[in-house]
Amino acid sequence: MADRLPTGIDVLDRKLDGGLPAGSLLVYESPPASQGELLLHEFAEPRNTLYLTADRTEDAVRDVFERAVVPSNGPDVRYLSNDAPLDDGRRLFRNLGEGETLIVDPIDALERTDRPRYETFLSELQNHMHNTGSVAVLHGLRGEHVPELRDATIHFADVAFRLRTTITGNDVENTLAVPKFRGGRALDETIKLDLGERVGIDTSRDIA
Repeated sequence: MADRLPTGIDVLDRKLDGGLPAGSLLVYESPPASQGELLLHEFAEPRNTLYLTADRTEDAVRDVFERAVVPSNGPDVRYLSNDAPLDDGRRLFRNLGEGETLIVDPIDALERTDRPRYETFLSELQNHMHNTGSVAVLHGLRGEHVPELRDATIHFADVAFRLRTTITGNDVENTLAVPKFRGGRALDETIKLDLGERVGIDTSRDIA
């Protein structure tokens, strides 16, 4: 079983000593008005990926991946119902095989359920990731209305990524912070990203 699983972003993987620890939960927060989902495309590229969509239809997500520049075999896309997202998610993630990737996009719908049930879900998910050496990416939107249970998501997560988008005049700047990293070390500097057709990284601060 590999100690590290690549994120799909080479420079970031080198900064993280090879990628994400196998068996970990990653909470990835991004602003709703950003190109943050490009990172999800990169995360889906290196391995077989189960993509659980909690807002868009399965066809809409598949269409985005088909049009994306990032090379991918295409993830297995499944829809989480509004009535029982925790039950649907639990049933689906249990099919994840060894060394694969799970993406939940967004996790917000699950965070608006009952706290004890949601924390049980996270505990079971964490256990399954550990047993299979896989990685779960829980994508949370960080806008004006962050779900109350986001603190539980961050607490359970082994790794935390946070994307920040700043608009100054004609310039749009995207920076990624990694403030939490169990099984490694958190980054003491933010990483400047170029979110065009693919995720690029500004290496001018010697992060390579």
